[in-house]
Amino acid sequence: MAVQLYVSVPNKRGSLPFSFIGVNYGTIADNLPPVASTASLLMSTSIGKLRLYEPHPDLVAALAGSNISILLGIPNGDVPNLASSPAAAASWAAANIPTTLPVSAISVGNELLNSGDPTLAPQLLPAMQNLLAALPAGSTTKALKLLANWHEQISTVHSMAVLSASDPPSSGAFHTDLAGSLDPVLDFLHQNGAPFMINPYPYFAYASDTRPETLAFCLFQPNAGRVDAVSGLTYTNMFDAQLDAIRAALDAKGYTDVDIVIAETGWPYKGDADEAGATVDNAKAYNGNLVAHLKSQVGTPRTPGKSVDTYIFALYDEDLKGGPESERSFGLYKTDLTANYDVGLAKNGSTAGSTRSLHPPPLIDAMAGALLQGNGTLQPSRGATPTGFCQTTAAVPGSVQGQQRRADAGTWRLVSFGVLLCLAMAASK
Repeated sequence: MAVQLYVSVPNKRGSLPFSFIGVNYGTIADNLPPVASTASLLMSTSIGKLRLYEPHPDLVAALAGSNISILLGIPNGDVPNLASSPAAAASWAAANIPTTLPVSAISVGNELLNSGDPTLAPQLLPAMQNLLAALPAGSTTKALKLLANWHEQISTVHSMAVLSASDPPSSGAFHTDLAGSLDPVLDFLHQNGAPFMINPYPYFAYASDTRPETLAFCLFQPNAGRVDAVSGLTYTNMFDAQLDAIRAALDAKGYTDVDIVIAETGWPYKGDADEAGATVDNAKAYNGNLVAHLKSQVGTPRTPGKSVDTYIFALYDEDLKGGPESERSFGLYKTDLTANYDVGLAKNGSTAGSTRSLHPPPLIDAMAGALLQGNGTLQPSRGATPTGFCQTTAAVPGSVQGQQRRADAGTWRLVSFGVLLCLAMAASK
C-alpha cells in the first residue's frame, strides 16, 4: 500500500528505535505531493520510520538530516535479478541503499509467496542470500552498519495467507504446501537474527463477520473477550489474536527466537456501499487504539509485556489502485497534506485513540494479561459466518488473497494503470 506506521520498541537483539511510529509510503497514484512537501509533513509529526516499497532516492534525499529511518523494499519484479548472481545483488545494493539515512531493514519482495506468480518463490531465498552477502562490502552499507544488529536484517513480507490455521490463536500453523519455499526462509531469518514480517488486517476479518461484538473486538473497544479453549488465554482484540497465531506458527516450527514485525495494518475510512465498517470513525478508532495499545507495552496474552514493531498503512491514499473504494481509502493524510482524521501524530499533539464513533471508549489495558485480538486468518469470506476468533476461510497457497493489500508496485501499475514514545531504548542502556 502506501504508508504504514512503524511502532518500534527495544527488543532482545538491541534494535535501535527511532520512533514509536512508522508509516508506509506507496506510489500507485498520480497526485502525490512533491517529495519536499512529504518530507516536511513527516518531520512535522512523531513518525520516525518510513517503509518504502521500492527505492525512492528523491524522497530519501529530501529526508536527509531528519533521522527518519527507512525500511527499504525491493519490488517482487526485481527479485529474479537479485537471485541471479551475487554481482547483481551487489549492484542493486550499491545503487539503492541510502547512505544519508539509517536503514532499519531491507524487505525482499512483498507478499511474494502469495503473489500468484509461482516462478518467484524459488528465487526468494537466493535473492535474500545474495543481498546479505553484498552488504558487508562497500561504503553503501555504512547506514546499515550504524544500526549495529540491524545490518543483518534482510527479510521479506508475507500476507496472512501463509497461515492455514489461526482459530484459536494457539492453533496457528503455516500452510504445508508452502513449506518448500517458506521453511528455508524461516531458517535464514533465524540464522541472521532477522524478523518475520507480515501484514495482518483485522478490518478484513470484520468484513467476514459484521456482528457488532466483532467490530468492538477488531477496534480494541470494550467487549466480552474470546477464550482460546486450548491455551486458556483470553483475547480482547483481533490484533493480538492474529499476532499470537503468527507466534504460535513460528514456535511450532522451532523459531521461538524469530521476532515478528507487522509490516502493514490499517483500516479504510471509506468504502463502497457493501463494505461494512469502512468509515472515518472506525479508521480513527482502529489506528488510534492500536497505537495506544502498542505504547502500553502490555504485549499479547501469549507474550505479555512485549510490544511489536508495527507499521500502519498508509501515509496517503493511492488513487490509481483498482478494486473497491476501500483500496483507495487507507491514507492517514490527503495529498493536500491535511489529515483524513486525527490519530495524534502531530508533534506535541494529543494522543490518538479517542474517537467520535458511537462505540464506547477504548479498552486498552485494564487487564494486563488479556489483550484484545482476533484470529490470524485475515482473508475476507463474506459468505461465511465465522465463530470464535472471527475465523475466515483458510487461504489457498499461491492465491491472491483479499487481505493482500498490495502486490509489488510494478504489478499494480500494470493491473490498475490502465506512537509514540520511541520507547527510547530505556535511556539507561
